Amino acid sequence: QVQLLESGGGSVQAGGSLRLSCEASGSVSYCMGWFRQAPGKEREGVAVISSGGGNTYYAGSVKGRFTVSRDLAKNTLYLQMNELKPEDTAMYYCAVDLRGRTYCSGTYWTPTLIDYWGQGTQVTVSS
Repeated sequence: QVQLLESGGGSVQAGGSLRLSCEASGSVSYCMGWFRQAPGKEREGVAVISSGGGNTYYAGSVKGRFTVSRDLAKNTLYLQMNELKPEDTAMYYCAVDLRGRTYCSGTYWTPTLIDYWGQGTQVTVSS
């Protein structure tokens, strides 16, 4: 059983920055990453990082603005979000693929292959 505790969401003006954190219980030898879901829209993959942190994937809409990282010693996943835009407004969810079904790749980073979810943290960007 993996428990995920997220923090760091909030409200910011366009162009601002936020950093999300997700602390995981237990071992961290699995793919971790982030999804987001805006009202009325499907949950979409934002970023994923491999178990050792060597490989990352970003959705095209956030590439160059967001950075995913993980601190193995602290069992914590991060999402640094810069140059935020109003269209980034959404509930952001930390996610774990415990069985490796996503191969830590963008191609397979979909909600149906996720084993554990965080509770979500709201990010609101105003123009």
